[in-house]
Amino acid sequence: MTAIGWGLLLGLMLGTASAEVVVVVSSENPVQSLSHAELADIYLGRMHNFPNGESVVPVDQRENSPTHHEFYSRYLGRTPALIKAHWSKLIFSGRGRPPRTVTDDKAVAEFVAGNHHAIGYLTPELVDKRLRVVPIE
Repeated sequence: MTAIGWGLLLGLMLGTASAEVVVVVSSENPVQSLSHAELADIYLGRMHNFPNGESVVPVDQRENSPTHHEFYSRYLGRTPALIKAHWSKLIFSGRGRPPRTVTDDKAVAEFVAGNHHAIGYLTPELVDKRLRVVPIE
């Protein structure tokens, strides 16, 4: 591969790795913010309710999607391999079930917009009036 080819490949990889990801809920959901620990507990199956007591339904994206990788890296400080190992252990022991998985950002937007108990993540371009970005503090 030429130097230009390597440069293009590196640029594509860096562009994907730095994609912004936001956490969203339905615009009808009263949750205004979450801590990093609360978000991690929701996505690792340790917390089944929002801090206000309402049930939470986390929605995930496919493991091989760039948005999935960015979300777990940025917000939970874990790689997809560590997440997969975490859930494999819980599933095997019968102590948990991973979040529902959908195909992409668009599917997350539709799922979360239609379920006021849902929480998901996607790129900010798909946030519309049906969704609200939740600050993670």
